[in-house]
Amino acid sequence: MKLSIISTVALSMAVAAVPHGRRHQHQHANRRDVVVDVVTEVATQTTPVAVVYVNQAGAPQYTSWRNGGNGYHQPTTSSAPPAAPSSSTPESSKAPVSSEAPASSKSAAPPSYSAPDSSASSPPSPSASAPSGGSGAGAGASGYAISYAPYDSTGACKTADQINSDFGAFSGYSMVRIYVPGVLKAAASKGMKVFAGVYDIASVGPETQILIDAAKSNWDIIDTISIGNEVVNNGGSASDVVNAVKTARSMLQSAGYNGKIVTVDTFTAIIDNPELCEVSDFAAANCHAFFNADITADGAGKYVAEEAQRVKKACGGKDVMITESGWPSAGDPNGSAVPSPANQKAAVDSLRSAFSSNIVLFSAFNDAWKNDFVGSFGAEHFWGIYGNAPS
Repeated sequence: MKLSIISTVALSMAVAAVPHGRRHQHQHANRRDVVVDVVTEVATQTTPVAVVYVNQAGAPQYTSWRNGGNGYHQPTTSSAPPAAPSSSTPESSKAPVSSEAPASSKSAAPPSYSAPDSSASSPPSPSASAPSGGSGAGAGASGYAISYAPYDSTGACKTADQINSDFGAFSGYSMVRIYVPGVLKAAASKGMKVFAGVYDIASVGPETQILIDAAKSNWDIIDTISIGNEVVNNGGSASDVVNAVKTARSMLQSAGYNGKIVTVDTFTAIIDNPELCEVSDFAAANCHAFFNADITADGAGKYVAEEAQRVKKACGGKDVMITESGWPSAGDPNGSAVPSPANQKAAVDSLRSAFSSNIVLFSAFNDAWKNDFVGSFGAEHFWGIYGNAPS
């Protein structure tokens, strides 16, 4: 189907035609990981821009977002008639139906963080039941990774005791994706590797140094370090990302780190900007089936696996890890994508069936500190597989 693109500036409602061609993704904010002990800069939010894809008859097909504040992966408008579901992978990166949402909420910068008191007591034994609010679809976690953010409902940093309590509720995973070095001790106590992250590429030097200082030359626990999260999807420059990765790589290697280094972005941003995977040791892509209005929960695994293959092809056969994928347990429907505890469990089970490894499930707990935004479908607080955190 030939698609046209209409770009709508959210606040002014101005409409402008955009030429056919590759589209740049927006995307994901509050959701996902961030790395630093202390975040010293707050990203400036810009006016959200909706990119509406229409067919030859002018009927809306789906919507993506750019420059969104407090947003998440590309939303597909629930009011637009959905296209017929397809079991095949899109042939190109030009205007495919994407699972990404407006830039901001999922990848938005987390609150400032101070390292918890290291004198805290030892972590509790793992909980036998999941906290209320999520699907609790966590059995059989070995081989998988999960993302975790150490903030309470006000956005304040959790203490070491609280973090240990949280880790007790989702122990069993092989790796945890974080942005906060203060979580390293809790991960080590549970035998988990860490996928650490430097969030702000504009401060790549200072933030990388924070991670180096936290590791104290004990790099064995860290499997991968990401530099930037969805920067290009949120309107940043691919060349700036490449330069930031090179800067961080030099610093980390000089500090004795010889592990994997990547930049994380949405699958569409990587397909459109293969230099992101060229500078990475593997292709690290975020992909959420929920933001495709044609995908039901039980089809999440198949959809994400197909997009992973598209990334692999665009990256010349380089290994791919899906660094963020999940399903909300509450919120508003996005076409066929309906949030509920049962559907969250179905989606997570589907993802596990499609991937035996190389996927980071999003997320451990609901993130009450995040904000909903246009395109989040009222679900921004409800991505926690284990519901509300015990702490």
